[in-house]
Amino acid sequence: MKNINFKTNLKQKGLYLGLAALLIVPSSCSDSFLDVDPQGKQVGAVFWVNEADATKAVNAMYANLRSWNNTAFAAIAVESMGSDEAEKGSTPSDATFFNLYDTFTVGSTDGQLGGFWEGQYQNINYANQVITNIPAISMDESLKARYLAEAKFVRAYSYFRLVRAFGDVPLRLSLPKDASEYNLPRTPKADVYAAIEKDLSEAAAVLPQNYGATDLGRVTKGAAQSLHAKVSMYQGKWQQVFDLTTQVINSGQYSLFADYEALFRVANENSTESIFEIQNELIPSNKEASNSQYSQVQGVRGVTGGGWGFNVPTEALSKSFEAGDPRRDATIIFRGETTPAGDAIPATGDNPMYNQKSYVPFKLYVTGFSEGSQQNVRVIRYAEVLLMNAEAANEIGNSVQALASLELVRARARGASKTILPKVTTTDKATLRTAIWNERRSELAMEFDRYFDVIRQGRGTEVFGPKGWKAGKNEVWPIPQNEIDLSAGVLTQNPGY
Repeated sequence: MKNINFKTNLKQKGLYLGLAALLIVPSSCSDSFLDVDPQGKQVGAVFWVNEADATKAVNAMYANLRSWNNTAFAAIAVESMGSDEAEKGSTPSDATFFNLYDTFTVGSTDGQLGGFWEGQYQNINYANQVITNIPAISMDESLKARYLAEAKFVRAYSYFRLVRAFGDVPLRLSLPKDASEYNLPRTPKADVYAAIEKDLSEAAAVLPQNYGATDLGRVTKGAAQSLHAKVSMYQGKWQQVFDLTTQVINSGQYSLFADYEALFRVANENSTESIFEIQNELIPSNKEASNSQYSQVQGVRGVTGGGWGFNVPTEALSKSFEAGDPRRDATIIFRGETTPAGDAIPATGDNPMYNQKSYVPFKLYVTGFSEGSQQNVRVIRYAEVLLMNAEAANEIGNSVQALASLELVRARARGASKTILPKVTTTDKATLRTAIWNERRSELAMEFDRYFDVIRQGRGTEVFGPKGWKAGKNEVWPIPQNEIDLSAGVLTQNPGY
């Protein structure tokens, strides 16, 4: 059996456990859920015995969050490509399936749908393994409770990604006892949302506000509350959004990082603004654990230390920023520029723009490893909590608080300048709502948020209609046909597909 050094600090990335010990098919009898690397394989019969086993299982759960299906092509296709801020990139003939998402012509058989579905249900299965098996282990009770809370957060996070993407999805909250429980029908999205909220409420009641250095990157109370606020926002529960974001704000645990561009660099991962990040690292002694391709697939094409050049910003995004907004240049790498880290971008190349938020300076590239494999994925930032608070405050009639939270985000972006990004002062509810939506577009650009943001705002036809988006169909993507086939028809397809 291969020896893997399981570290408690999630930045150390020795987080693998063989899936023979962990995986049971989560929502269908698809063999694909078992088709993963068997690093550190441990016989299932002798696992789930002690505290060390529990720690390995929880660490493996975190490790899967950075997998290909969670952070690379599938996530780009499902969570970014439909938006007006991103397009395929690379060369015209490379990975043309992305164009099907960009034009809303994708069918149920495209592989990225299945990859995204599989990635989320793998996360859920890891979490369910933890939730089912750890209670019987004799170990430190406070640590046990925390591990269960961490698993509930991960389960909720993946179900949120699924319900946004597909609507009704199978809800599995326990391990199947036998083959008769492999195939579950789709659960109404309202019930899925209720299960997500329950998990997050229970997680927040247990999780600590912060951790010491050895546990950096684990889920906190603030992460559970912030994700709960976002889930509530998608359901229009504005008082709940306001209450949850106010708790996070008043916790005193977070603040905006002064330099917006530097916020996304490797050196500033897990900063004071970070509420939850997927932890990635390049470990010279453990190439198998240095497996994140999040930055690689989006990196500047055609240069050493760059990447493949997918998921590139659009001209529409570039033009959407207010005049002089420094977030434009902090979000977009332009052909011919020199980055703040000193990298000269060629004046000619396949694409005029690249995603700067996923960029890793070329000097950090290590031969034999994926470009940018050390770059964390920012999932929830304090800036978004402030913008959720602003939007909720406006919706419940508290324009004073809405303007205050909005101004904090704009002031950080403005910096010392006296001439850009003036204070928003309107108290008209509709006008202020639009200002907050525009601020979300600028602040969260290229962070895989815009597409579903526009849909939950009810503006799909207005914003995406010119690309082919149709109301009554494109609020969700098609259920992967392979999953329907494997379920023997238990799963049903979304309307219009």
